[in-house]
Amino acid sequence: MSEFVIAPPSVAAIPVAGGDAMFPVRRVYCIGRNYAAHAVEMGHDPNKEAPFFFQKNPDNLDSSGEFPYPVKSSDVHHEVEMVVALKSGGTNIPRDQALDHVYGYGVGLDMTRRDLQGIAKDTGRPWEIGKAFERSAPVGPLVPAEKTGHLDHGAVTLHVNDALKQEGDLNQMIWKVPEMISYLSEYFELAAGDIILSGTPSGVGPVVKGDRLEARIEGLEPLVVTVV
Repeated sequence: MSEFVIAPPSVAAIPVAGGDAMFPVRRVYCIGRNYAAHAVEMGHDPNKEAPFFFQKNPDNLDSSGEFPYPVKSSDVHHEVEMVVALKSGGTNIPRDQALDHVYGYGVGLDMTRRDLQGIAKDTGRPWEIGKAFERSAPVGPLVPAEKTGHLDHGAVTLHVNDALKQEGDLNQMIWKVPEMISYLSEYFELAAGDIILSGTPSGVGPVVKGDRLEARIEGLEPLVVTVV
């Protein structure tokens, strides 16, 4: 019988609202520039550039309520996003069947080392150094779709120290949830445990140690995070 040469890593997981259940995470897909106003504020034309995907690592997810300010950066930004969790998957999923694969939804933050991301953009390199760092994806509890229904509209807000910084609505997403799932399944084999961070409204900005972030999406459990 084969044995591991080192202890296998623990399984990354997100709490499920209302109990002790956990949702195990296999992969984390993030969509870029999925709100027109955010694309514009980042210097892009949403009418000419289709959204695209990058990945974070499952162990970047963190439900502790604290975000440690990362090393090698002096410009870290908040980005509030809806989390879409899949209970099943496949390849070439038709758009009209995509929502059948959704387990539930939650609130997350795609924390970004904006200075390092900017260097990567300027040099034509991947974004992971600015996006996929330790504890860069604070997440709140998932709420099963059977309780929320499938969310295609609802207010999205982020307050920093009680000041409103980001505000939008899920109906402003350029690519809706079924389109994201269908598109991804053309390039990857999706599976149970995959999650999608579905993009952020405009108003992204820097955080500093001591900041209190409160992220809300209508119909879901709020996420409160302190920068430490």
